[in-house]
Amino acid sequence: MASRGRFITLEGGEGTGKSTQVRLLAVRLRTAGLGVVETREPGGSPGAEAVRHVLLSGAAEALGPQTEALLFAAARADHVDHRIVPALTAGRHVVCDRFTDATRVYQGALGRVPVPLLEALERLVTGAARPDLTLVLDVPPDIGLARATARNAGGADRFEREGAQYHASVRNAFLELAAADPSRCAVVDASGSVEEVSDRIAAVVAQRLHLIDTPEGGGRTHAVN
Repeated sequence: MASRGRFITLEGGEGTGKSTQVRLLAVRLRTAGLGVVETREPGGSPGAEAVRHVLLSGAAEALGPQTEALLFAAARADHVDHRIVPALTAGRHVVCDRFTDATRVYQGALGRVPVPLLEALERLVTGAARPDLTLVLDVPPDIGLARATARNAGGADRFEREGAQYHASVRNAFLELAAADPSRCAVVDASGSVEEVSDRIAAVVAQRLHLIDTPEGGGRTHAVN
């Protein structure tokens, strides 16, 4: 029987490079001979992808943060049941672009959805799918927004359309969350080139989970201790 895989999530504000770094980390893990599933939230499974459009288009914004939190939970339940847990049970490692921490920040810290409600939703939908390691990618908001604008020539999504102060608050909320859970979270400097950030991430994964060798010249990687 295969041993359980490890669950790695990447978090951070807009334009921190999460999607790119999920892909590059998955490549490193596969190069090490490991089975890997790449996924994302909201989305990652057929049911969750159907909800993703509603959330990111802004169609649910008028219903308020609490309704958004419920929709994220519904998408997450499908994602956990049909993608994440089956992969982990089969011994594959899961690398996910956003997970419960994003809900804690966007709907909780900024949307003022009551913490007890968010915690109850987490217990209901995630079960044993708690991340073994969460990498919080960190860049100044102005850099992140510039990257997001350059990336999304077709138009910003629901959260990218918010103002500079909102994104500064997002950054602070993620850093506070990481500081409150240092055994699970590590903050990674996401400025610099894609390759530099990839090396910093790989250094944390090597140190924390021992899945890959520490890359040479890993650069600035700082865990929250």
